[in-house]
Amino acid sequence: MKKEIKVLFVCLGNICRSPAAEGILRHLSKDDREVNINIASCGIGDWHLGKLPDARMRAASLLRGVSLTSKAQAFEKSFFDKYDYIMVADKEILRDLKHYAQTDEQKSKILLMTEYADLYKRQEVPDPYYGGERGFENVLDMLENSCKGLLEHIKKG
Repeated sequence: MKKEIKVLFVCLGNICRSPAAEGILRHLSKDDREVNINIASCGIGDWHLGKLPDARMRAASLLRGVSLTSKAQAFEKSFFDKYDYIMVADKEILRDLKHYAQTDEQKSKILLMTEYADLYKRQEVPDPYYGGERGFENVLDMLENSCKGLLEHIKKG
């Protein structure tokens, strides 16, 4: 029986970085026979609730074979206990969530999205929302590398 792991990706508004990471990890793990990963994403803000990811991020992801279909949701305190990994886009979100976490166990689940990357280890994933097309490509490069590392880490147990 496959082991189930729950991963949550968090960014500011849940329309660029976190849904892209969600889609990439889902794509990478879809045929994996070792683990069953339950993957979701959210934002710390509620500006975009119920909306699809940014059209530019969807288009750039689709060129890589990754479809982004999740709808934006806001972080809830219950997520601290629901997920095994809470992967955040930048240090500000990391600080905010660690501040709201109530136990050491909850705090230990909160990591930068790039924690397990080999090329971008512990770097912040920049918000591409106000940047050009290259910004979206750069973010996808970072997230692909990060999600591959996270998947390998999860498989090692």
